[in-house]
Amino acid sequence: MSWGHASSTDLMHWTEHPVAITRDELGDVFSGSAVIDKYNTAGFGNDTMIAIFTSAGSAQQQSIAYSIDDGLTFTRYENNPIIKNDNDLQRDPKVFWHEESKQWIMCLAQGWKMGIEIWGSTDLKNWNKLSEFKHDLPDRPKIQWECPDLISFEYNGKKKWVLLVSVNPGGYIIGSGTMYFIGDFDGKRFTAEERNYPLWIDYGMDNYAGVTWGNTGDRRVFLGWMNNWEYADKVPNSPWRSAMTLPRELKLKELNGELILSSPVVKEIEGIAKKWNKFEGVNDSKFRIINGKTDKAYQVQLNIELNKDSIITLSNSKDEKLIIEIDAANRKLTTHRDEKTGQSDFSDKYVIKSIDAPLNTESSTLKLDVYVDQSSVEILSDDGRMSMTNLVFPSSIYDSLSVSGAKYTVKVRPIKSIYA
Repeated sequence: MSWGHASSTDLMHWTEHPVAITRDELGDVFSGSAVIDKYNTAGFGNDTMIAIFTSAGSAQQQSIAYSIDDGLTFTRYENNPIIKNDNDLQRDPKVFWHEESKQWIMCLAQGWKMGIEIWGSTDLKNWNKLSEFKHDLPDRPKIQWECPDLISFEYNGKKKWVLLVSVNPGGYIIGSGTMYFIGDFDGKRFTAEERNYPLWIDYGMDNYAGVTWGNTGDRRVFLGWMNNWEYADKVPNSPWRSAMTLPRELKLKELNGELILSSPVVKEIEGIAKKWNKFEGVNDSKFRIINGKTDKAYQVQLNIELNKDSIITLSNSKDEKLIIEIDAANRKLTTHRDEKTGQSDFSDKYVIKSIDAPLNTESSTLKLDVYVDQSSVEILSDDGRMSMTNLVFPSSIYDSLSVSGAKYTVKVRPIKSIYA
């Protein structure tokens, strides 16, 4: 296993480069992160890019490599590993500079030990373990913790910290998922607020292992792996089996007096979105919303009154369909991913008859954004306060829509292919 490499100037169009870091005598190259060493703390030069990753061989240990050409090529540090270990329960280093304590902070996942280690360093080479974070999750007694990310937000003049942790198994439904904790970090220890954990960044089946970029100013830009380990090696795609979610900008929002993490799609989507088409005077019957032969992806935006239940159906000419139900009284959204959505026989873990999520809105009208691609549907309520990401495999893109129940308005805009 190696590190691939792609770069982008707009988060939408990506240029693939040669493999960045390949395995060596310490093992495969597992997940990690990269930082810009602005002040040469590691001694490789000002503004050197330094990758921190897990070397996975007979044990999981942490290593670094540096690049002086903006990440096109990397040179391994000659004294790897920088954190030695003798088991397979330490991986996925996420590193950032903590200005208050004047040190680099690293979060490491403990896998089946279900915890996060926090380490500190002034030079990215010599590390001291500062603390561990664990939290009892009674409904999930035996899960793997992976791919942590500790990020700060300014909210109402105060700094709040969020710890992302991907889990597998033990996701929101089954298999993979990403939970988060809200709290404080003092330079050594993360302390979570008292909440009914786990909280979930996404309520679907296919948003996992995402972390944020560290050089985006006040923005916290997140990109997830759009798949699930329950069936990742079986999904009917070729020549690849996975994709990434649309990039999201994580934000803290208030819901019923408590903070939650919202994940709206980044503003850069505007660069590949076409003009909105409004549909006026439509009724409960099915109507076509795109040209399925020329439009390969699109966004639907619905505003639906929450005074009664509604059913939203996306479908194609072969009557393959994804049904989205809105339970107004209980403020709940449900999708049904089954044999009707398209191909589903490749794995007995793929079919999920009902995927439920809270609407996470206090409004009397629900704003729903639905991003539809050839094999994915990403649903966001109330500007990302709820996210649900699911793979689907219809024989052709869903090009028709029907809505029944409450009053609503709808508009649609095609999304340009990033490969055109």
